[in-house]
Amino acid sequence: MSKILVIAEHDGSSLNLSTAKCIACATKLADAKIDVAVFAEDGTDIANEAAQLDSVSKVLLVDSPSNRYPLAAIIAPQLVAMADGYSHLLGPSTTFGKDLMPRVAALLGVNQISDVMTVLGTHKFKRPIYAGNAILTVEAPDDRPVVATVRTASFSAVGSGNSAIVEQVSLDADIPDHTRFVELQAGQSDRPDLQTATKVVSGGRALGSSENFDIIFKLADALGAGVGASRAAVDAGYVANEMQVGQTGKIIAPDLYIAIGISGAIQHLTGIKDAGTIVAINKDEDAPIFEVADLGIVGDLFQIVPELEKAIGS
Repeated sequence: MSKILVIAEHDGSSLNLSTAKCIACATKLADAKIDVAVFAEDGTDIANEAAQLDSVSKVLLVDSPSNRYPLAAIIAPQLVAMADGYSHLLGPSTTFGKDLMPRVAALLGVNQISDVMTVLGTHKFKRPIYAGNAILTVEAPDDRPVVATVRTASFSAVGSGNSAIVEQVSLDADIPDHTRFVELQAGQSDRPDLQTATKVVSGGRALGSSENFDIIFKLADALGAGVGASRAAVDAGYVANEMQVGQTGKIIAPDLYIAIGISGAIQHLTGIKDAGTIVAINKDEDAPIFEVADLGIVGDLFQIVPELEKAIGS
C-alpha cells in the first residue's frame, strides 16, 4: 500500500483549493493511504477543514510560531523530519509548491517529478514538457520516496464530507535562521482567486495601458469572474505580476476563459490548455489564439467588450 503525505497550502485561515486537487491525484495511486500535513502558527481550523476532505486518513498538524508565514526554507526541513514511512510526498504545482518541494527533494536526496498530470502507476506518471507541446512519461525508482508537484489544473477537487483524525505533531527539525519574513506585497481584490475561479477574463498587450485595462475589470465584475493577463500586459506594467497566466505565470482550468486582446503565444496557451470553454476577442483574424478558441470574435475590443458587458448587465 502506498502511504502518501499531501502538503496543505493555506493562507493562514483556510485551505487553498489546490490541496483538494492534490488529494484527488493521490487517490489515483492504488490502495493509497493519504495523510495531510498542515504547517501553521495556529492551524486548528485549517486542520479541521482538511479533515473533512474525502479520502483523507489523518491530518498532521504542526503548530509553531516559525510557521506563521509559508516560507519554504522553514517548512522543508520540518517536512523531511515527517517524511519517514511515506512513499510519496505531494505538493501543488503553485507558487507555494514550486518553492517548497524542490527543497524537500534536495534534502531527501531524490529527484523531483514536476507537474504530474496523469498517474499511470505508483511510480509512473505523465507530465508536460516544452510548454505543453509534448507529454513525457517518467518513472521514479521504487526504493526511494517520490517527491512531486501536482498540476492542479489536471485534477478535479475531491469532495468534503469526511471526518478524519487530527493529530498534533511535534518535530525535531533543524530549522535554519538565515531566512526571515520581511513583508508581503499583494494586491487586494474582492474578485475570485485567479487559480480557483470558474470564470476568468484576461487582457493582453492590445489594451494599450493600465487605464484601458479597466474594461477587463468591468467585464469580469459583470460575470463574477477572476481577472488574468498575458505576460506582455504584465511586462508592460498594465497589471501586477500575480495576474499573469501562462507557463511563467499561473496554470488555470476555469470552466470559461475569455481572452481579450491576447494573440496566443504558446507560453500563454500552456496556462489555459485545461480550460472548459475558451472565448477569444481579437482584431487579428490570424491570431494563434483562434486556433484553440471554442468561440472567436474578430473586431475592435474597445467596441466589443463594452457591448458585451452591457448585454450581460441587461
